[in-house]
Amino acid sequence: MHTISVEELENLDPSNITILDIRSEEDFRRGSFPGAINIPIKKNLDEDSAEEGFFEPGSIETLEKDLPANKPVYILCHTGEQSKEAVKILNEDGYNASNIDGGYRSWLRLSLERMVSEASVTERTKEIERSLIKKFRKSIWRPFTKAIRDYQLIQDGDRIAVCISGGKDSMLLAKLMQEIQKHGPVSFELVFLVMNPGYNADNWKIIQNNARILGIPLTVFETEIFDVVAGIDKNPCYLCARMRRGYLYSHAKELGCNKIALGHHFDDVIETILMGMLYGAKIETMMPKLHSQHFEGMELIRPLYLVKEADIKAWRDSNDLHFIQCACRFTENCATCGGGRGSKRDEMKELIAHFRETSPFIESNIFNSVQNVNLRTIIGYHKDNEAYCFLDDYNERGKRKE
Repeated sequence: MHTISVEELENLDPSNITILDIRSEEDFRRGSFPGAINIPIKKNLDEDSAEEGFFEPGSIETLEKDLPANKPVYILCHTGEQSKEAVKILNEDGYNASNIDGGYRSWLRLSLERMVSEASVTERTKEIERSLIKKFRKSIWRPFTKAIRDYQLIQDGDRIAVCISGGKDSMLLAKLMQEIQKHGPVSFELVFLVMNPGYNADNWKIIQNNARILGIPLTVFETEIFDVVAGIDKNPCYLCARMRRGYLYSHAKELGCNKIALGHHFDDVIETILMGMLYGAKIETMMPKLHSQHFEGMELIRPLYLVKEADIKAWRDSNDLHFIQCACRFTENCATCGGGRGSKRDEMKELIAHFRETSPFIESNIFNSVQNVNLRTIIGYHKDNEAYCFLDDYNERGKRKE
């Protein structure tokens, strides 16, 4: 299979080639290689659906219309992995197709490198900061400060490690924490902590360049987590997440921090509630803060607890920012990044999106349900080692009413 780098692709005459972006329409709108056309592949592609067709329904007509058979076709996906299958299919159909090595991720890395090297990013950073206080004051800044205030997430003298994965959520959290440190009433210290568990080289450069654009000074440490979980077949993501959390706690404590801050947002909270009910047969939520069970004196806080993901995306797009969707080495098989079958959390996102079309109140009702619990209408509950069943005092309560 013939492949081409994004640098080599730039040197070709655009009038003599076709660049086909097979990512989703939403991803394509946010950014692609200049001059590319978009024909998405199926969203949740698996072996069964692949037999019925690789591209979305109706794409064959678009392929025949927009892909001249006499021009070389260069295929772009997110990482350069799924495009290999598209190249194979198009070559079998008589096209002269080649794969773009590294996909959009490589193009994004190259674009950001040029952005931070050609000119000062100081004014860009200031514009991003102003947008949080002005344009996104109501949708982001106020919910952010409300969560900090209502859940008492930050106290005087705290030293907080803001954990950055490189995605939109953790990068926004870092910027917000930096701003409230400058302008808020509480005196505390920040460390912007990035763990490199074995990132792809393009992802790693994207994280570093976005930090420069945002004006975030990174404190970096290395681990080999990706190598450790590479051979795990069952629940590698769960194991990876647990190991990452442990390393972050440990390193933050070594740096003198008493808290770590993570970028979970409002949507994560209500998705967790639904997943617990539908797949775990339990009612629980993602808490705004937690004491660590294994690292004495450490806490985990979630300052984006009341910020909605749609508003995070709006901030990102308004400032023309481009973050990695997921920095995992194995994103080639991740549905969120354009890969295989969706996760349970993806299912919850789709379910909530359906609810949103039905009523604008359902999201807030799900959130409020776990802080408006009537224990007298619950069959049973447990708190630590204490368990309760409504039968325990059923007869006694009946006698009191008499």
